[in-house]
Amino acid sequence: MNPPALRLYVDSLFTSPYAMSVFVALREKGLAFDTLTLDLDAAQNQSADFARLSLTQRVPTLVEGEFALSESSAITEYLEETYPATPIYPTDAKQRARARQVQAWLRSDLLPIRQERSTLVVFCGQKMPPLSPQAEVAAAKLIGAAQALLAGNPANLFGEWSIADVDLAVMLNRLILNGDDVPAELVAYAQRQWQRPSVQEWVNLTRPAL
Repeated sequence: MNPPALRLYVDSLFTSPYAMSVFVALREKGLAFDTLTLDLDAAQNQSADFARLSLTQRVPTLVEGEFALSESSAITEYLEETYPATPIYPTDAKQRARARQVQAWLRSDLLPIRQERSTLVVFCGQKMPPLSPQAEVAAAKLIGAAQALLAGNPANLFGEWSIADVDLAVMLNRLILNGDDVPAELVAYAQRQWQRPSVQEWVNLTRPAL
């Protein structure tokens, strides 16, 4: 039997929200793939072999034959275009653009939240001290945007589920799972996203002891 044509490189702790996003996308599309891990603390992503493979030397990196691609949103967009049978983005052009906007924003903004609520909170149950004033401002911005996007409490951001729902739920869970104050409707939204089988598969991966 031939091995899967796709290989996904992720962090060995399985705590990268970006690796999770691609993992979920692959599962949602029903694609066979091998998962390979790199110890980022040991700088395995900077090895000569991986540097030749991955232009940015980052995880996630997806490899398909001779083609290798890093940066999670680039990967999920590539998967959407190459394997369109099961969509992971909205079919409407404006909603699809909005989903990509949400993804780009979550990756480029809200740095104080990412600094003070690492994904060790989300995936390993760690608890962090109270938010700094700067992080409280970022949390208010996140909550305000999420409430605007989810006005009326829909099940998903854009009608049918999309990969942007996973990315938003991860960011909200940085706060929720630490016990920070988040409106009940956003807690319910994040919990609903967390129960998706593809998400649960990532959440329940066996992680090495820290």
